[in-house]
Amino acid sequence: MLRVQVLGEPGGDNALFVTADGGQGLTRLLLDCGGRTVDVLPLGEVQQIDHLLFSHLHMDHVAGFDAFFRVNFERTARENHLWGPPGAARILSHRFRGFWWNHAPDLRGTWFVHEVGEGAVQSFRFEAQEAFEVQHAAGRRPHDGVILSTPQVSVQAVPLRHQGVSLGFILREPERVNVNAAALAALGVPGGRWLAQLKAGATGPLDVNGVLHDAAELRARLLQSEAGESAAYFTDFLLDDAEAQRLAPLLRGVQTLYVEAQYAPADAALAARHHHTTAVQGAALARAAGVQALVLLHVSRRYDPPAWQAMVRAAQEVFPAARFPDGWFRGT
Repeated sequence: MLRVQVLGEPGGDNALFVTADGGQGLTRLLLDCGGRTVDVLPLGEVQQIDHLLFSHLHMDHVAGFDAFFRVNFERTARENHLWGPPGAARILSHRFRGFWWNHAPDLRGTWFVHEVGEGAVQSFRFEAQEAFEVQHAAGRRPHDGVILSTPQVSVQAVPLRHQGVSLGFILREPERVNVNAAALAALGVPGGRWLAQLKAGATGPLDVNGVLHDAAELRARLLQSEAGESAAYFTDFLLDDAEAQRLAPLLRGVQTLYVEAQYAPADAALAARHHHTTAVQGAALARAAGVQALVLLHVSRRYDPPAWQAMVRAAQEVFPAARFPDGWFRGT
């Protein structure tokens, strides 16, 4: 299950807090960290975030990092991973070193910054006991789009155009394998540990309550596969016709698209000039990609609430399942 919470207010900085729950464990992701976005999360949740992924390092996407870093800077109970486009390590190193670390030799805490480039991830390591002063090279590895994978979720990075690179992220749960209850009943044997072994990929003869069965035949008869939940987060990017044609196929099969609606439809020229997206353009992308739902966020404070509501109504004319995050406005 993917639980997605939009952080921040309309007209302010926004971020996504995502909990991927596979039943046997959790992966917690924070996508961007604008000003005051993590303030609404319980302290314990902030301390358990596994990965913070920045779309890019403009101020409204990183201004809340100090609040996140303050409660985690010497965290050793879990690893500390930050992700962003090329140049992220240089920028984040300044934020690491922007404090007086007079007790640095007594601190523990290792931080990794992963720069996502075209076809490769370059990683760097920073140590709290060194007052974060040294940027250690920590390896380079290729990627095929998927930059992060845990038992609960995979993260695909999509480069977007924003006067440089802004990263979009597509999150997918692993394929789910379920037992066909009717087929199991027809088999006439109770479930048990053997079902877990079958779902785990057992081969050859399988002991089913004392009787041997062929695992391949049981798998074909009893197990059903279905796609897990999915979501995408695209923000701060130019969305012209060429980009829409490139991005729509990447979003196929995604259930919910979270996309910026920085500008009103009437200001499309201004949006293009600043490499941003209008609410209607985001809706057209959702329609072309065939996603199930569209959530509009990152709306500009240049507009007032009635204008924001007009923006979502315009988006709904193109893609009826468009909406603002829960709790933003009534009647939208």
